[in-house]
Order: sequence, then structure tokens, then C-alpha cells
Amino acid sequence: MSAQHFPGVGNLQSLDDVDAVLERVAEIYLDGVTALQDRFDQFAAGDRTSPTPRRGYPFVGIINNGRVTPASEGTLSYGTLGGSGAFGMTLTRPELFKSYYREQLTLLKQHYGGPFHVGVSNCPIPLPFVIEAAGAGMSADDATDLQRVFPLPDLNEIDDEIANGTNVVAAGLPKPLSMFSASRVDYSLLRLAHYTGTAPEHFQRFVLFTNYQRYVDEFIELGLSEVRSGDRFRAFVEPGNVVTPNPRLSDLPASGMEPLHLPQMPAYHLVSDRHEGITLVNIGVGPSNAKTITDHLAVLRPHCWLMIGHCGGLRKTQLLGDYVLAHAYVRADHVLDDDLPPWVPVPPIAEIQIALTEAVSAITGVTGRELKARLRTGTVYTTDNRDWELRLDALNREFNQSRAIAIDMESATIAANGYRFRVPYGTLLCVSDKPLHGEIKLPGMANAFYRERVSQHMKIGIEALERLRQQGVESLHSRKLRAFDEPAFR
Repeated sequence: MSAQHFPGVGNLQSLDDVDAVLERVAEIYLDGVTALQDRFDQFAAGDRTSPTPRRGYPFVGIINNGRVTPASEGTLSYGTLGGSGAFGMTLTRPELFKSYYREQLTLLKQHYGGPFHVGVSNCPIPLPFVIEAAGAGMSADDATDLQRVFPLPDLNEIDDEIANGTNVVAAGLPKPLSMFSASRVDYSLLRLAHYTGTAPEHFQRFVLFTNYQRYVDEFIELGLSEVRSGDRFRAFVEPGNVVTPNPRLSDLPASGMEPLHLPQMPAYHLVSDRHEGITLVNIGVGPSNAKTITDHLAVLRPHCWLMIGHCGGLRKTQLLGDYVLAHAYVRADHVLDDDLPPWVPVPPIAEIQIALTEAVSAITGVTGRELKARLRTGTVYTTDNRDWELRLDALNREFNQSRAIAIDMESATIAANGYRFRVPYGTLLCVSDKPLHGEIKLPGMANAFYRERVSQHMKIGIEALERLRQQGVESLHSRKLRAFDEPAFR
């Protein structure tokens, strides 16, 4: 019966135990990777004629014969199947995602009882997703042979239709269990390493994005201090996979090598158990980088991501150094219009709004009316035009109609992709200039501002993430981010 529900999947086994499922998935994946590695070694030694073993990604499926999840079991926004029938997905990197897979499968086991159907999919593991150096230093003829001999990524199979709500399941095929296929995940893992200079294994599930190097400098100082004297984080990791271990929590030696040149969007990681530490990514200025990094980071299923950076204040009553807590966005960045239409609202996430407000109060010591004066909640206008001041007459009307209180180039993109990928999001900006009111950044003013505010802002971001972690990540994953017919996996 399971073969009928999961066409194209070979060597199907029915397993009731979640750990047994994970072990079988790991076996299938290791078999595929080993076969590819062995064949590539032969290829590099000159063998261009031997057949290449065709190994597919592991597949896990489950059949729901009509059981409806009781309301008492539906307190989470994930872990339930959207109706009856067959559901399935390909999996990858079982060691990296082991705790995530276990959590999701355990919920399905609790709600539907199983069994799980595990086998080898008909989607081959592409060579570049296993051997990153494949093709390096090869001639044009070698590259042609490589494409002929090995399975390579098929971009027709790598898309975001499930996340975008445009996926149509063909008759006779299982409905998806997850937003991302194995090949989509592997594609993004490679991109993450390329853009950030750190391996996917180091990324944590609480994420900060910033648009200024001074925030990175502050995070490095705080991160190294934490692992040298604190008891919360096991290590601090910098680009080049430079690892500074916490001697009280880890017996790993320092490792890695600082790169000659920083990557496009360098990442830094305060590493904790279960990936519940903090990652900071310097995305630079502009919505294109913001979209790119969140497109790929989403496959790691963060618990949340927050934007902390600078903005232009749009109201006379604002002072340089005031904070802006976004509760709405004008999406004039346009980079996501094809994936998430501009008419789709991007709502605030209550738990994150509260955590950021409490963190501002805790770090600054400001409360009551003074807090309300220095922390403004309102609409952030995100533009794709760095020189927006040159078309002020055209924008003034939009500022008025939207009630915008700040302008930047990243926040709406970060929030919209969080909404799109079901990753809770938030924005806390700091007013660094007020171009509408003649207060522009001058070198002396900017330096004084940075010295006074960057450290405080960074501490607020970290404090907010710690509060969210301590209150329990389950409460973060809001139903408002999930559609009617949603994959079961978070």
C-alpha cells in the first residue's frame, strides 16, 4: 500500500520508532554520499567511463487515513497534517538537522501514530552538494565530462512554490511535509557558506541582522568576552570558521583561519546547545542582500530573526539615538514583489514586540513616559533607493499617507521574508539622522553617535533574544504566519 502512495520511492520500509527512522535516513544519505565520493575519486584519477551510482536523497512519508488532530493537541502552529492522504518529503544532512527532524517527526507520531515510510527517493543527490571542490582546477573538457558523468543540480526541482503558496501537487503524488525539498536545502547551505564565510553547522536559531560594521565590532567584543568568562555559550565563531572555544564548556581546541578578504555578508556566532545561541550577520546596506541571506538562512528554520540597525527619523519630535520599533512596513524595496505580492500585510509578532520593548527598558533603564518618548512604535518605510532624499517631493506624500516614522533599506525585506518563510521577525532601529529636518550625518556627529549608541543597541538585541529563548520557543511560532493548507514541519 505504501508503494502506491509514494511512487518512485525505492526500498520502502515501514518504521514506527522515530529514532529508527532517523537511523535509516542517515544510512541512506551516507550510502549516497559515499558512492558519489568514491566515484569522484575515480573520475579525478582519469576514469571517465565507469557508470556512476545513482543515489537518491532519503525520503520519509506518512499516511493519514482521516484522523483529525484533536484541538487539545493543536496548541502548536505546526506538527499537524492538512487533511487525509499521503504526505512526504526528501531529507538531507541528517546530522545537521537531527534535532529538528526528531522534533517534527515526534509530533506527527504523537498526533497520527504512524508508521513512517522510509526509502530512497528518485531525486538524485547532486555532486556539488556533496563535494564542494568538484570542478576546481579542471579544464573545459573535464567540466564537460563532469556534467556527463555526475548528477548536477536541476533548477527545475529547486524552487519556493510551497513557501509562496503556489505549489500544485500532481495527482497521485504525496503532499509536502516541509516547505523545502532536500535539494533546495542543500542549495542554500552552499550559498550560506559562500556569502557568510562560515559553515552551516555554526549557525544558531536566534538571528540578528545589521547594516553597519560597528555593530559587528561590538558583537565580536561581546562574543569573545562571553566565551572567555561566561557560562552560556560554548564557542564564538568568526568568518573562516575561526572558533574560540569556551574552556569551561568545551574541550575543543581553537581552530580555523581568518580569510584574506571578508565575504559579502560575514556571519558571527555565539554557539550554544541545540543551536539556541545567537548569530549575527552583517548584511550591509540594501534590500538585495537582505533578501538573499534570508532566502538561504530560512532552510535552517530559525526561531526568529531581528533587524537592528540605523534609520532616518522622519518626525520632528525624534532625537538622534531614539529607537524605532516597527509595527508595520511600507514595502518600497520591491525585491519580493514576485514572491509575496505587495498587497499582503506583514503583521507584527506580539511576542517579539514585547521582548524588544522590555529589552529597551532593561538595558537603558528608561520606563514610563520617558520610554514612550524615546522608543517610538510605528511604520518603517523601506526603500530600494539610497538617494531617496533627491526625490523628496515625490516621497513626502507617501510618508504622510503611510504615517511612516522612519526610513531604511532592509527592514521590510527582512520582515516580509520572515512572513513568507514562517520565521518570526522583528525590527528595532536607531535614528542616526533626520534628513527631512536638516540633521544629516556629519563625520564628527556620526562618530559621537556611534560611540554612544551602538553598544547599547547591540545589548538590547541580545537581551531581546535571550528573553524570547527563556520564555520558550514554542510560543514564538505564530499561527498568523501559517496558511490554510500548511506543511506539517515547522
